Amino acid sequence: MEDSGYIGDPKRVRILPGVPEALVALAEAGFERVVITNQSGVARGMFAEPDVLRVNEALESGLARHGAAIDAFYYCAHLEGCDCRKPATGMIVRAVAERGIALEESVMFGDSTVDMRLAEAAGIPGILVNELPGYGGPPPLHRAPTLRDGVAFFLAHLRA
Repeated sequence: MEDSGYIGDPKRVRILPGVPEALVALAEAGFERVVITNQSGVARGMFAEPDVLRVNEALESGLARHGAAIDAFYYCAHLEGCDCRKPATGMIVRAVAERGIALEESVMFGDSTVDMRLAEAAGIPGILVNELPGYGGPPPLHRAPTLRDGVAFFLAHLRA
């Protein structure tokens, strides 16, 4: 969804173009679609955990209108001192254990340095969905302008 800063209000959810189609393509290829997100707005007192859940529900509802879905959401509501705040791997470890995900067959799509650091720490490929200049993180497997383009690259890369 559109990055509009700390988001605790479901009315601010904006699904980016091509995202539903990308999620459908991943599902059709047999992949779980799991959101891993830092939500430090909770620890900062900007909103509460129920607000995070309402935002996730709004995202799910918006995706469902386009025939797409997210299989699971994992979020870290801390500022520091935990094993779950990206780029620490705690949320990925938990998702793998709870959902039976094959980590060696996984990929991380993300739009930031912290996302690509998480992919590196987890030992999985990272696809950076952001072509803005100034990226200074670990080298991603690929850079794509949109999630749809990143998913298309990944699925073609798998078949190659």
